[in-house]
Amino acid sequence: MLDPLHQFAVSPILNINVGGFDLSFTNSSLAVMVAFLMIATIFALGVRSRRLIPDRMQASVEVVYFVIADLIDSNVGRAGRKYFPLVFSVFLFVLFGNIVGLIPHMFTFTSHIVVTFSLALIVFIFVTVLGFVLHGIKFLKLFAPDGVPKFIMPLLIFVELVSYLIRPISLAIRLFANMMAGHTMIKVFAGLLGLFGSWLVPVIVPVNMLMTGLELFVATLQAYIFAVLTCVYLNDAVHLH
Repeated sequence: MLDPLHQFAVSPILNINVGGFDLSFTNSSLAVMVAFLMIATIFALGVRSRRLIPDRMQASVEVVYFVIADLIDSNVGRAGRKYFPLVFSVFLFVLFGNIVGLIPHMFTFTSHIVVTFSLALIVFIFVTVLGFVLHGIKFLKLFAPDGVPKFIMPLLIFVELVSYLIRPISLAIRLFANMMAGHTMIKVFAGLLGLFGSWLVPVIVPVNMLMTGLELFVATLQAYIFAVLTCVYLNDAVHLH
């Protein structure tokens, strides 16, 4: 019970085996479902009234909408508005995935590299395909910009290609590492109560509350950073900088 890494173990809730494939409903599946239901409920409540003077729920939804819309305009320009659904969906999935993990006894699916890498890979593949669709073979100029001396070109192409291919890895590790580290620290401090007794409650509880608040800030920040980098990658594909 004091193992801080036990919280990251995927465990089945409902065992399902179809044709030799394990399709069990796990704690990770439950967390994804809870995150989806939270998003659907909040936005359904936020847009149902559509008042000229919004209430708190509608105002909250509108703030999130305009923050992402402004983020796209700032990084991609008007040409990027058609990709708003992608950036908005990615932001909400990461944000609520991080927040669900802060609920006691819930699973943080964004603390697993397979989840964050899959999401980063989806963005990477979409941006790459988009680049070739918009520019054709000229998209390769992203790795060999004009005006570079020929003797530097081979080295530059290698560096640009490696930095481009490593994007999904760095994007995935950044989110996974931050979520895993923060939740581990909260669990470690909470576990001190089991090791040293209740006399540490006046110290541990305030510290854990502070760390939970900090982790909520980090959860929001990491979702925003994921959305920002998605916009930066979209900008490269759309404008071929």
